[in-house]
Amino acid sequence: MMLKRFSISLEENLLGKFDTYLEDKGYSNRSEAVRDLIRKALVNEEWEQDAEVVGVVTLVYDHHRPQLQERITELQHDYYQQITSTTHVHMDHHNCLEVTIVKGKASSVQELAESLIALRGVKDGSLTMSSTGGHLH
Repeated sequence: MMLKRFSISLEENLLGKFDTYLEDKGYSNRSEAVRDLIRKALVNEEWEQDAEVVGVVTLVYDHHRPQLQERITELQHDYYQQITSTTHVHMDHHNCLEVTIVKGKASSVQELAESLIALRGVKDGSLTMSSTGGHLH
């Protein structure tokens, strides 16, 4: 892959904030940070266009909550075509962490994630979005 160089102009205040961001995130240079920001923007664009995507749904919940595990399993079966893998971890006597790798049309993946996260008894949940697109490299 051939690298291309280009210039960018920023207000001094914005550049200062960007340099602070670089330092906080551990970037060694501005170019790598700009590349990552562009990649994230392109991934978001694919999600907005309902493209084929991949993602990770993370849930933390109390497994003693009545019928919660059954509702999670039922939703996972309803969306079995979008689920690649699920890992279940017992965090302590009450809490479980479930990580589900998902793929498919962005709308369907988001619908699954939102349905899981919204279940009563889920303490924390998130969808981490990524892409299968070739633009990431």
